[in-house]
Amino acid sequence: VLVESLLVFIIVLSVHAVVWDRFSWCAVALAVQAFYVQFKWDRLLQLGGAVFQFRGAANSGLLPASMVMPLLGVVMKERCRAAGIVYFERFGIVVASTGMLLALFLSVLAVGITKPVPTNTCILTGIAGSIIIYTMKHSLTVSEVIEVLEVLLIFVYLSMILLYLLPRCFTPGEALLVLGGVSFILNQLIKRSLNVIEGRGDPIDFFLLVAVVGVVLLGLFFTVLFIFLDSGTWISSMFFHMMTAVLGLGVIMPWLYRLIQRNPLFWLLQFLFQTQTRLYLLVYWTFLAASACGVVFYQNTKRSSESKKHQASTITRKYFHFIVVATYVPGLIYDRQLLYVAAVLCLAVFIFLEYIRYFRIKPFGQTLRHLLSLFLDERDSGPLILTHIYLLLGMSLPVWLFPRSCAPKGTLPGAGALVPYSGVLAVGVGDTIASVFGSTMGEIKWPGTKKTFEGTMTAIFAQIIAVALILIFDSSVNLNSSYAWILASVSLVSLLEAYTTQIDNLLLPLYLQIMLMA
Repeated sequence: VLVESLLVFIIVLSVHAVVWDRFSWCAVALAVQAFYVQFKWDRLLQLGGAVFQFRGAANSGLLPASMVMPLLGVVMKERCRAAGIVYFERFGIVVASTGMLLALFLSVLAVGITKPVPTNTCILTGIAGSIIIYTMKHSLTVSEVIEVLEVLLIFVYLSMILLYLLPRCFTPGEALLVLGGVSFILNQLIKRSLNVIEGRGDPIDFFLLVAVVGVVLLGLFFTVLFIFLDSGTWISSMFFHMMTAVLGLGVIMPWLYRLIQRNPLFWLLQFLFQTQTRLYLLVYWTFLAASACGVVFYQNTKRSSESKKHQASTITRKYFHFIVVATYVPGLIYDRQLLYVAAVLCLAVFIFLEYIRYFRIKPFGQTLRHLLSLFLDERDSGPLILTHIYLLLGMSLPVWLFPRSCAPKGTLPGAGALVPYSGVLAVGVGDTIASVFGSTMGEIKWPGTKKTFEGTMTAIFAQIIAVALILIFDSSVNLNSSYAWILASVSLVSLLEAYTTQIDNLLLPLYLQIMLMA
């Protein structure tokens, strides 16, 4: 935990040294108080004193999770200020302020339920909170303050509902990241739906907002419904499929139509088949998806022939990382907009299939349970299987969060040109190579972890080679001699992978994106 915290502090101070404004000072204050409060959360988890049941075999992860949204907002603000885009500069300030307020809320919650009351931590949290609120008071407009408070309110209610319904699925840090992100997206969707201006905004951004909110609301609806019904019967399954169609065609589609001012299905079909390159990419991705399904069926055949207790090895699970890299790299090079939309569709499909598996919806629910149980690891201790969704999110978030409006000619200068590749580098290359080489050839273990020195060093080397290949094949990338910063960023994130007990598929790409954008 101490080494993980040290690495996060180095990243925070690196961003602070580059940005050096009131918000970066607030980020430093937030990191100091989150470091102390993290130990209170860890103690609560060990003693079983936390309000909800969190994922075991991991620390609270409060510090690394608390810094993601504030740092993302700070670096986005700086990039958009340099490009002269005032609207997105203000948006970055709102993202940073929202992240700080959500992290402070979790800190106050931990301090409040810790007995006896930790006086020193209370004082530290109070000082950090005062600095952040004072800065927000002098930086945000009234409408922006209301927006931040709306996200906090949505986060509180969403956390109470989902953490109660889904025990042992998240650590406190993962809950902050996932539920904080969903709360922010929901608030953005409500805000944009109430202020629709024809021709304002990119349809693919609206598509992301509506898809994420739609599948979350769908899940909440069926979770409440199946408290009173047995979800495993044919009648319940028919009702599930019927209500999915009703909510999709009667709520989600009209909502998207209001935002993009055209028929969503026609727009999507026209978008997907607009050019010949897109057609080739779709055929190629279909082949890769079929290959991934083939790996699942083949591994399950081996299980049935060898042993009922047979579990997929680490190397077998990393097959999917290789397939995802092969999926994303051509999309990043040839058509990032298509990749953006395809990733949104894939996320919606993954979450919908998880609903079918979780609720045991006929005819595929029980089959999915059997097929996916082979690939479970210690992080899937709750009722949901989330690792494959986290993998997709880790690869997609750098594409979705890339500030296109603040990027002249579609790319950022210097190391920022690699921002969309953050997921490919951190998870697709770094994490995969570290796991494969560490588990097969690693002998020297990092102190206090199961990860090996050889795995980490190989991961850093592999990511440097990947950067060189990106330079060769993607003509839009021009690093402008930012090689030392890229090496430092890759090394810090690879060390963080060795020491964190959080979901690395989600955390590592975001930290690499922050460093590259800074």
